[in-house]
Amino acid sequence: MPRPNGNIRVTCVGEAFCTFIEAKAPQRVKTELNVFPIILQALAGLCLFLYAVNVMGDTLKELAGDRMKQFLQRFTKNPATGILTGTVATTLLDSSSVVIIMVLTLVNANLITSLESFGVIMGANIGTTISSQLIALDIADYAPILLFVGLLVSVIGKNETRHQVGRVIFAIGLVFFGLWTMDTAVEPLKDYKPFYDWIQRLDTPIEGVLVGGLLTLLIQSSSATVGIAIVLASQGLIPTSTGIAIMLGAEIGTCSDTLLAVIGRSKDAIRAGVFHLAFNIVCVMLGVLFIHQFSAVVEWISAGAPAGRKIANAHMLFNVLGVVVFAWFIPIFHRTLTAMIR
Repeated sequence: MPRPNGNIRVTCVGEAFCTFIEAKAPQRVKTELNVFPIILQALAGLCLFLYAVNVMGDTLKELAGDRMKQFLQRFTKNPATGILTGTVATTLLDSSSVVIIMVLTLVNANLITSLESFGVIMGANIGTTISSQLIALDIADYAPILLFVGLLVSVIGKNETRHQVGRVIFAIGLVFFGLWTMDTAVEPLKDYKPFYDWIQRLDTPIEGVLVGGLLTLLIQSSSATVGIAIVLASQGLIPTSTGIAIMLGAEIGTCSDTLLAVIGRSKDAIRAGVFHLAFNIVCVMLGVLFIHQFSAVVEWISAGAPAGRKIANAHMLFNVLGVVVFAWFIPIFHRTLTAMIR
């Protein structure tokens, strides 16, 4: 039997190895990517998310609007009850902007004082972190169940209350479905080198804060901005520190609704709106200053948790710490703003 040529064997092995490398290389690093479908799908997910949040907030406001105003008016007599009231109200209505605007309306009508409103505004900052915790839950697979149940309850509801409850359940399912849509849209970016290089340039906290603030101004929802940061972190596209910086920026961007709501209002209402902005700016400045230490604490308390959960934990820890530290200075804030805004 003739002996096979060794050169032929080497050549065949070499060609097979080269073919294998060529097949695998594009999966590791992509320098070309059709970004247009990704943008369309991400925008679709964002639109679903924003629509669901608005529907949920509006429906909850219809269910508990007048009762919520009475609740705010009754339990704001001291900073402690005000903070608790703001937390509970924002958790129920799922919107810090709605709660703060309701508070500004009460202040403008002289039903509560600007001093009493400060505690509610602080509590609203804590209440909005509940949304982050829900967003970080990995229950997107069950979104169709919530959509079906919500639609069923809404359709067969015999009265308006059941119809509204069904809409809330449907909106919750739509929130998670929108997040899942964004999550699957951005997944190809993990191996896209230009996007990876751009993310690396956001390594400084100031840049992350600017991105978070501008994004919140554009889409008018801090929850959506934090949700986007959670999605990007879950896909490994951004580190925890960058996600925290984006979250800090959202804290400032969310003040735009409050500032618009105080236009043409009384001096007390303007003081409450300015307090919201000043309180968030001071907290964010401290967060940026100690972001590395804060990130280390978040990593420690979130040991073993997914990256998205770490961002949600950072959001809650940041707002709780801000309220705990500055709640004692509410009277000083009030005296200062009274002297500034006459």
